[in-house]
Amino acid sequence: MRALHLESISKNFGGFHVLMDIHIDLKGGERLAVIGPNGAGKTTLINIISGVLKPTSGRIELFGEDVTRLSPFLRARTGLARTFQILSLFPNLTVLESLLLSVMPLGSNQFSFLRPIKTHGHLYDTSEGVMKEMGLWEKREMLVSNLSHGEQKLVEMAMSLSQTPKLMLLDEPMAGLSPAETTHISSTIRSLPQDVSLIIVEHNVDAALDLAERVVVLNQGMILAEGSPDEIRNDSRVREVYLGTEESWKGWKDFRSKQD
Repeated sequence: MRALHLESISKNFGGFHVLMDIHIDLKGGERLAVIGPNGAGKTTLINIISGVLKPTSGRIELFGEDVTRLSPFLRARTGLARTFQILSLFPNLTVLESLLLSVMPLGSNQFSFLRPIKTHGHLYDTSEGVMKEMGLWEKREMLVSNLSHGEQKLVEMAMSLSQTPKLMLLDEPMAGLSPAETTHISSTIRSLPQDVSLIIVEHNVDAALDLAERVVVLNQGMILAEGSPDEIRNDSRVREVYLGTEESWKGWKDFRSKQD
């Protein structure tokens, strides 16, 4: 079964066309990178898939179900989870409390917030397992506000993973990270369960291409190119979008060689 089917998705804000006639199919367990320059419509696409925004036109299916008009929390119940470009965490909670909060809706007593944590044994076990898997167990009692930016990214990813999703949307998971943190996050994404489908929106093109099986390139709200990472690396249209024309890129290389 397809994890995701986008059919003729368009999004307008007044007279401004942000996305135009987007068609994407994602297989179960597939890793897809969505790349493109600033303003290409990448985060708008993620917001439409997750239900934060409604498309102006088009149809969205998750796991064979039409969810075009469903709210975000109902889409989450189908097996969808996401992270955000700008971190959305509770800074005054510990790592453990953050994970427990994320798995509370999975329990039969999800509204019993006044019960002691220890009475939610199965939820505690789920949180413990995810924290160990993500390398966060030793930091479980630390406040989120005291973690590094990279560690906070891991917490957000762990909160999404704790909901046992079938499709994860990762919106710029490596934004603002150091090279070492980027390497760690990339390794963590690569180790996610193979049956979980991924859509990775990322400005770090090299990292995105290394993680993806297939790549969609957006430019000015439209799909410019689609293919394997190698096909995208060798696509002259993609190079032009990122680097300018072949002539300007050759001029830049000549300039750099003279400087060296």
